[in-house]
Amino acid sequence: MGTLLTCPVSRLCGGCPLAGLDYHDQLMAKQDRVRSLLGSLGPVSDILGMENPLAYRNKAQVTFGRFEGRVVYGNYAPATHELVTFQSCQLADGMTNTIFAAVGELANRLHISSYDERTHRGCLRHVMVRRGHPDQCMVVLVTGVPYIPHCEQLVRGLLKVCPGITTIMQSVNSSPTSVILGARCFVLYGPGFITDRLSGLTYRISAASFYQVNKVQTAVLYSTVLLLAALQPHDTVIDAYCGIGTIGLLMAKQAGQVYGVELNKDAIRDALINMKANCIGNATFTAEDAGHFMSRLAHDRIAIDVVVMDPPRAGADERFLKSVMALAPRRIVYVSCNPTTLRRDVLSLSRRYKVGTIQPVDMFPFTDHVETVVLMSRNDG
Repeated sequence: MGTLLTCPVSRLCGGCPLAGLDYHDQLMAKQDRVRSLLGSLGPVSDILGMENPLAYRNKAQVTFGRFEGRVVYGNYAPATHELVTFQSCQLADGMTNTIFAAVGELANRLHISSYDERTHRGCLRHVMVRRGHPDQCMVVLVTGVPYIPHCEQLVRGLLKVCPGITTIMQSVNSSPTSVILGARCFVLYGPGFITDRLSGLTYRISAASFYQVNKVQTAVLYSTVLLLAALQPHDTVIDAYCGIGTIGLLMAKQAGQVYGVELNKDAIRDALINMKANCIGNATFTAEDAGHFMSRLAHDRIAIDVVVMDPPRAGADERFLKSVMALAPRRIVYVSCNPTTLRRDVLSLSRRYKVGTIQPVDMFPFTDHVETVVLMSRNDG
């Protein structure tokens, strides 16, 4: 696993802060971080890393700006809005880098302006690329204005350079915000979504839907979740923060009933489509706050055997943790992208649950991030 990443702007860009560190040493550093934060709560297993930690991202985006009269693209330097330009990113695949370059070239050729954060004027703000299987590709053009000048020529030019593109979207975001996508999204070409195959199931992915960016390690992560959940055919399971149903639908193949809950309505729409596409009949998906949903189940005395939770970086809120305690499932499998908030939440749950396995998974090589799966079992003693 001794892989290095050599990039001329890695120290400026911020996209791969561990670029100068051997991959094996990265894994050891992440292992040590999880052990220092969580080791007092239970045994920490060896981190699960990648054989090939380059070009792993199936979702990537760049920001557009202007330099010396030309439209350019790159990433903002950490904690600034200074654009660091580059020719290609080694964490994205070749087609994704080709699309970024093609949009930049076409914008200059067609005189499509880039968005200016200081004046809040201009058109092209970001471009996001999502990849699926087999050979599916979504391009999202994020603009600061509703209409793209020479839009048809831009779309035709992109398809000529990258005929593998299967759908092109426009997302309008005119707000002074660091959030990339806007509330309005239009289809410019294709069906408006892509699909992907993962662990034997097919998933529909929309522009705003959450989907893990590292497919290889996602399969490792989800197999770990299923192993720790140890589902029985009669079990009733909650997939909290379910997204498009990736974990919930895999669990439905082993459990009796799965309830998926997620606040993002677009993600729930995709989850319902994914359920039908995979001919799964023992799952339901609800667009609602997870804590409120689980509180209702507890009030209605619905028996839950296993809760799988995969919250955002901020972790779970107090209402959610109280609702888990009220439901009192036999096991909790907590999937976290932030060991600090994971520790906080596990300590809160430890009044009634004891920690079993703690398994780190490297989902984001060459970055500081580390995913961790924790198994907690109800302490009936």
